[in-house]
Amino acid sequence: MVVLFLVNGFCYTNVVPWLPTLKSELHLSNTALGTAVAAMPLGALVTGLLASPLIARLGSGRAAVASGLLLALTLPLVAVAPGWWALASVLFVLGCADAWMDAAMNAHGLRVQHRYRRTIINTFHAVWSIAAVCGGLLGSSMAGLGIPLSAHLAVVALLLVALTLAASRGLLPGPEHAEREGRVALPGGARAPRPSMRAMFVLLALSVLLMMAGGIEDSAASWGAVYTRDELGANAFLAGLPFVACQALMTVGRLTGDRLTDRFGAVTVARSGALLTAAGLATALVFPGTAMAIAGFGLLGLGVSTLFPLTLAAAGDVPGVRSGDGVALVGWLGRIGFLGLPPLVGMVADTTSLGVGLWVIPACGVVAATLAAALRPRS
Repeated sequence: MVVLFLVNGFCYTNVVPWLPTLKSELHLSNTALGTAVAAMPLGALVTGLLASPLIARLGSGRAAVASGLLLALTLPLVAVAPGWWALASVLFVLGCADAWMDAAMNAHGLRVQHRYRRTIINTFHAVWSIAAVCGGLLGSSMAGLGIPLSAHLAVVALLLVALTLAASRGLLPGPEHAEREGRVALPGGARAPRPSMRAMFVLLALSVLLMMAGGIEDSAASWGAVYTRDELGANAFLAGLPFVACQALMTVGRLTGDRLTDRFGAVTVARSGALLTAAGLATALVFPGTAMAIAGFGLLGLGVSTLFPLTLAAAGDVPGVRSGDGVALVGWLGRIGFLGLPPLVGMVADTTSLGVGLWVIPACGVVAATLAAALRPRS
């Protein structure tokens, strides 16, 4: 199970430090780069709901393996994209595979959490963050050393295929709802129940919260390197460090998030983290500098660390809704944050500056703090 989160976290993050290089080589504006990056969440949004029938048919474990293989095999195509349309098309396919894998591996992770009878979903996402840090560091190192992007991504793809195939041997057997029987109101049959209006309202609130969490988390990947290089004049290696700092402190937050959640509750943990996110990046924007940018994106990562896993876990435990359906629906709607925020930041940046455009992110932190009440457990 852990390996699936590792594969998902390590894959695209190898590309992130190369975004400034791709921007220069393909002669893209900030808006063009933002819209190309937004093709990933667009692909997830267009096809994300297919994760629900995929999980119902194959089971969450096998669905995660199949989509993980597609994710890995598509990755090297980023290096051979000759222009904006090709790059956006490859990222679109990556977004489709990522959405299916994300829903499936989180649904399977929730099954494991139910067997443990305590919060462990943050730890799975901590593994994702560790893998993302390693991917970001590897990408930064390869970019700094001048290693060809095509060779770099080809080797990464082979490694991910091998890991995904190895992970397929350690999946939980049985039906998806087995661990939830007796905990929530859920029919025992395979047919999807019709959610109540209350359940739909909860799912909608969780979806908006996930939009904010996704947009915040994605900002370091989409704009951290570009902001540090183009606005602050950092070199190629330093330009990749805001993303690495974000993922490193996100890992710390997720490794400690399970204990904090069990002690203080999901609402308190998520709300405090959202406010820390807003304050950290806002401070870095008020006092611009390379060191401040790295620190600001690091605090952003620490603050947002538990929002994504706690929201998906809450979506998988909505009474009367199958885990796979809840996770797939909230994950699908939450992709709007990944889709809408990069172009929004890019358009504001082209009109004013990227430093001004990034103020969208602290605003998302304030909205997330307000919506954290949706994480309250329900029976």
